[in-house]
Amino acid sequence: MAEITIQIKGYKCERCEHEWVPRAKEYPTICPSCKSPYWDKLRRNERGKQ
Repeated sequence: MAEITIQIKGYKCERCEHEWVPRAKEYPTICPSCKSPYWDKLRRNERGKQ
C-alpha cells in the first residue's frame, strides 16, 4: 500500500486554542469547544502582549 500525505485547512480558537476541521464549507460562527462567538479575535488585554 502506498503512503500519501494529505493537508487540509482548519481553524484555531484564539481564546481556548482548540483546533478543528470544519464539517461544512461555511465560516464557523462559534468555537465548538468553548462556544465563544469571538473565537477568531484576540482579547483586548492580550493584544499588547504580542
